[in-house]
Amino acid sequence: MFYIYILYGASSDKYYVGYSQDPWYRLEQHNTAWTTKYTGKLGEWMLAAVFEAGASRSEAMRLEKFIKRQKSRRLMERLTDPDFVPSGELAQLVRVPHVRD
Repeated sequence: MFYIYILYGASSDKYYVGYSQDPWYRLEQHNTAWTTKYTGKLGEWMLAAVFEAGASRSEAMRLEKFIKRQKSRRLMERLTDPDFVPSGELAQLVRVPHVRD
């Protein structure tokens, strides 16, 4: 299973979207990799939302690219709202509820 995950950095007030088979491990990588990459420069991240995206990497990549192409903070805020139900292009996303614990 592949997941779409959304990270939020409180100190930078930024969102980041990615895909992975293990978003919890990816969160560790984002928080410990002090590289010149985007997330490494912006401090501590937290998982704001995780969605099941399907069994194929290509579908997860397609959904991640769609979200990134929107360049919309409002979309990120809506996706991280636990009451928001994705529709349209994102209708297949299924929220993984236990990430907000």
